[in-house]
Amino acid sequence: MPKLTRGTKLVVASHNPGKVAEINALIAPYGLQAVSAGTLNLAEPDETGTLFASNARIKSRAAAKASGLPALADDSGLCVDALDGAPGIFSARWGGAKKDFNAAMARVQRELELRGATLPSDRPAHFVSALSMSWPDGEDQIFEGRVHGEVVWPPRGTLGFGYDPMFLADGEDLTFGEMDPAAKDAISHRARAFEKFVRACLG
Repeated sequence: MPKLTRGTKLVVASHNPGKVAEINALIAPYGLQAVSAGTLNLAEPDETGTLFASNARIKSRAAAKASGLPALADDSGLCVDALDGAPGIFSARWGGAKKDFNAAMARVQRELELRGATLPSDRPAHFVSALSMSWPDGEDQIFEGRVHGEVVWPPRGTLGFGYDPMFLADGEDLTFGEMDPAAKDAISHRARAFEKFVRACLG
């Protein structure tokens, strides 16, 4: 696998502003010139995979091929034990066409109530992040990270994005929606996947 060196231009293969901001914050110390797929007006590929890793690879490969640049993609989501791992790879789609995560969080709550999962002990969950690094020549590599915790209701905090306001990581008092971004980055699923990416891809 080639190494990314300071000054390398890297496509962040996402049209999600919150996700792009988090990834940019993680790679900034390494001197990479990050540009988002949205900024480049790259099309969003259909995510037809059945795993986080396969969907991340679909996005990074499409961005690398379209841009001629190395591309980094993330596919991530919330997996709730009492919902048999849902919403999982469909986390964004639970928000509907407008990707309304307030609606998505409300749906998680409704589904849990329907299953009688009302106590904190009934609500273990984890976030998964799969990062895919692709090169224009077709070479790629996957890095995965997880963080365990539970879902809470009502949602708390206005920081972060997605399901962050309803996720309380193990050992923490603040939800991801209440945490300072730097504090979240220190323990998040994406940060854990990024640590593996750094070891493998940054020279």
